[in-house]
Order: sequence, then structure tokens, then C-alpha cells
Amino acid sequence: MRVERHGLSAEVPAGWDARVYRRAPDGTQATTHAVLHAASFPLPADRGDFGSGAVERMRRGDVFVALVEYHPDAADTTLFARRGLPRRLPPESFGPNKLQRALPGQAGMQRFFHAGGRAFCLYVVLGDDRRRDALLPPVHRLLATLALEPLPGAA
Repeated sequence: MRVERHGLSAEVPAGWDARVYRRAPDGTQATTHAVLHAASFPLPADRGDFGSGAVERMRRGDVFVALVEYHPDAADTTLFARRGLPRRLPPESFGPNKLQRALPGQAGMQRFFHAGGRAFCLYVVLGDDRRRDALLPPVHRLLATLALEPLPGAA
């Protein structure tokens, strides 16, 4: 399955669920930005940008991936200094202490980066901290196909 919207596109591993969306402005922010969610389990309709509402439903063999875009001004900040989407994630970059919300048995990681004048955070949750090597190959396949359209005029 291919997902494509808001300047993000990817081929999703067989059996996975994925969505690309942009939240409607709610009056507290001037702009909203793209979010991609991909998971090895059915995504609930109501979930946060970093997977709240979804990661609680994960089983040991599940994976959740979020790519969250920030305002383009952030691309020039120190937090987003890394250039380009990471395509491979070392197993040792994951840990239970790297989750947005610690859940038993899970491991997570996040990488902030910029690409094409856009600022992003890649956040990945593995359902079983002890099976990092077994759970990462479909994540790497997804990342290999992920395309980020640059902003007009960005290098």
C-alpha cells in the first residue's frame, strides 16, 4: 500500500496500516503540519501525533512509526541540525527510557532532522525491547521508500 499526502509519501509494508494527515487549526496555533503514522496493527481513529491512543494497543511483535513535521523555521535550529531522513536505525538507539510515555516491554527512539527546508521528528516504538533486531527490518523498508517533498525554493 502507498500513502501520499501533504508532501509525504511511502510504501507501507504488507499488513500495516498507515495514514498521513494534517490537523485542522484549533485557534491555538497559526499553522499545522503533516504527520505520517504507520503501524503493524490497526491504527485507532483517535490518536495523538506521537501515538498516544495507539501505542497502548501494541502487542509484543508490533511496531509504530510517527513522522511529525514542525514549522519550517525550526529547520534552522540546533535541535533539527541533522540533515536528511535516517534510513537505518541502529538497534542500540532504542530504549525504554526513550519513549514519550513508558509502557512495559516497549522501546523507542526519536531523531530530529531537516530536509528540503522542512523540520521533522521521526519517532519509532517497538513492542518488545528484547526483539529490536527482529522488529526493525520492516521499519527500514518503510524508511527506504519514504519521500519528503521539499518546500518551494528549498535546496
